[in-house]
Amino acid sequence: MKLITAIICPEQLDQVRQALIKAEITRITVTRCAGRGQAESTEIYRGLEVAPELAPKVRLDIACNDDYVQTTIDAILTAARRGQGEVGDGKIFVTELQQCIRIRTGESGGTAI
Repeated sequence: MKLITAIICPEQLDQVRQALIKAEITRITVTRCAGRGQAESTEIYRGLEVAPELAPKVRLDIACNDDYVQTTIDAILTAARRGQGEVGDGKIFVTELQQCIRIRTGESGGTAI
């Protein structure tokens, strides 16, 4: 089991959701967040260092069985990329998911996803 976390631009959310649904990936969690992926130099304003502003982003969390990992990644990649690819299109992180438990039934493992 894997946990796929994708950070994408808010305006790409509908396209990514549609691509995931088309790939039969329907169980997702969406969170609005802010962040900065590209390193930018700090600016000096009135003698003080000012950090770059955080950009609005959307975080998708998708727990899936190993058989669906590449399908999920491919759907996100094609739908989240703007044009030929732009700075700020986002990132995808894949982490090992140790355990998943469905609260309603107590099921655990891949069947709980």
